[in-house]
Amino acid sequence: MATKVMERQELNFWDRTYLPTVVIGLWVTSGHFFKNLILHALHSLGLFKGIRAAVTFEYPEEARPLSRRARTRHRLTQRKDGTPRCVACMMCETVCPARCINIVAGEHPDPNIEKYPVSFDLDLGKCVYCGFCVEVCPEDAIRMDTRILDIAAYSRDQMKLDIKELLNPRSTLLYKK
Repeated sequence: MATKVMERQELNFWDRTYLPTVVIGLWVTSGHFFKNLILHALHSLGLFKGIRAAVTFEYPEEARPLSRRARTRHRLTQRKDGTPRCVACMMCETVCPARCINIVAGEHPDPNIEKYPVSFDLDLGKCVYCGFCVEVCPEDAIRMDTRILDIAAYSRDQMKLDIKELLNPRSTLLYKK
């Protein structure tokens, strides 16, 4: 295997001082600063309220807009009869790099369905939100589209979601005492 040796370009005086790059950085930063300063001053006078001055979101009061493909808290999808779509194939548990999914399979009473999850536990404290579990699921049983960003808890045990919480994600938020 051959190694290609590349010659480095010799830097001129201006490149060695980094002055042009620093000036460009200061120009961009001061442009943002003065634009926001002027807009905030006009907002305090009641003018130009429709133009947003800064990119800061005042979090609890103002929700941050999310893209459609944002990965948020997990949920399990359900069949029409209310049972989970999961067939306990263990693919999500196998592919998970953080090993935060634990599934116990059982025989389903319906002969058309081979297995179902007796328990489906997901530890959000370990989850890295990679989305592999969603991509690998053959039944489209697990999704990360709840739009719930509040995943803080007072203990590690509250970060563990069971099958009931995964089937009804809006009913149980994590920050309960």
